[in-house]
Amino acid sequence: MYASCKKWMLAVLLCAAVMALQACGGAGNSSPQPNPQPGPVPPLTLTSVASGFTSPLALVQSNDGTNRFFVVEQRGTIRIIQNGAPLAANFLDISSKVSSGGEKGLLGLAFHPQFAQNRKFYINYTRVQNSQLQSVIAEYLVSAADPNQADATSERILLVLNQPFDNHNGGQLAFGPDGFLYIGFGDGGSGGDPMGNGQSLSTLLGKILRINVNGTSGSKPYGIPADNPFLNGAAPEIWAYGLRNPWRFSFDSTGRLFCGDVGQGQFEEVDIIQKGGNYGWNVMEGAHCFNPSSGCNQSGLILPIAEYDHSEGTAIIGGFVYRGTAITQLQGSYVFGDFTGGKIWRLQETSSGSWTRTVLLTTTRTISSFGQDQAGELYVVDYGAGAVLKLTPQ
Repeated sequence: MYASCKKWMLAVLLCAAVMALQACGGAGNSSPQPNPQPGPVPPLTLTSVASGFTSPLALVQSNDGTNRFFVVEQRGTIRIIQNGAPLAANFLDISSKVSSGGEKGLLGLAFHPQFAQNRKFYINYTRVQNSQLQSVIAEYLVSAADPNQADATSERILLVLNQPFDNHNGGQLAFGPDGFLYIGFGDGGSGGDPMGNGQSLSTLLGKILRINVNGTSGSKPYGIPADNPFLNGAAPEIWAYGLRNPWRFSFDSTGRLFCGDVGQGQFEEVDIIQKGGNYGWNVMEGAHCFNPSSGCNQSGLILPIAEYDHSEGTAIIGGFVYRGTAITQLQGSYVFGDFTGGKIWRLQETSSGSWTRTVLLTTTRTISSFGQDQAGELYVVDYGAGAVLKLTPQ
């Protein structure tokens, strides 16, 4: 996910922790007007929700009205928080097939938009087959007899991607308002993108993909949406490219897709992902030339809406636009953090296309992910402490 400092972070993120986009305007490329802010945000804190997890990387609430939270653990297990407490039994355990550690493991989870009816969910994990590290996107079913138990035998593999190095595997999965599944893959790893994957449209590495899990395309066990931007002469799954390691991204209710793309050695960035967009890596890191280090050709590149340097943190963790009611002054702001720095920021659109970044909270947490409940309230996943916390007024 991140070069030296980054390596350590993800080597700390997923070594000691794992992992560690420009708002991603995916399903809809709308440009909503900025949200007026009623005043300064009051002092905030993180309130404990549940603990006892092992290297948690993601928190997802099922869209079936049960208010359950699902905690993704790097080793290959998923746990449930129900009525404020973790259930003793795993929801899913595929640890025997997952290669974990460093930036590898069970990295992402998304529930089908019709999950309440079809019981389908999707995961992103790494495995080793014949000495080759691979990323796997797979569909599973929940047991018909027990809603708190997945059917581990129901796996349907949708996509397998060979990884040239152990790091920068991405991991995020999210369904857009268009019903399609968006997938984040890093540039393949090492440092500096030595294979040039970020700028190549012939590989899925360094990209955000968009597929239809409800259909097929030729021999592919998934469909290619007819309006994907690169249907001819390129990998048709690609939605956006030029990304280094889009660890976490999310859709806002407006349809815009916000993404935190983990940087190399100097800068972390927030992007808004647009159809066919080129976000610059490895020509640029953030809003700065990378290869070459000066005088780079920025033609056609989409710059981040915000960035910060490594004096503030070394591994961005993308979050969510706040749509809850407990912190009214935060309404419409994008909230994100950093794995190594422990800071949580708000990103406020003060005028169309103009963004202001301010610190909301400085913590000692190893933030590996954010979560959002159906009411729009936000949560933090602490990788090191194995805990889930809620962002609340002090």
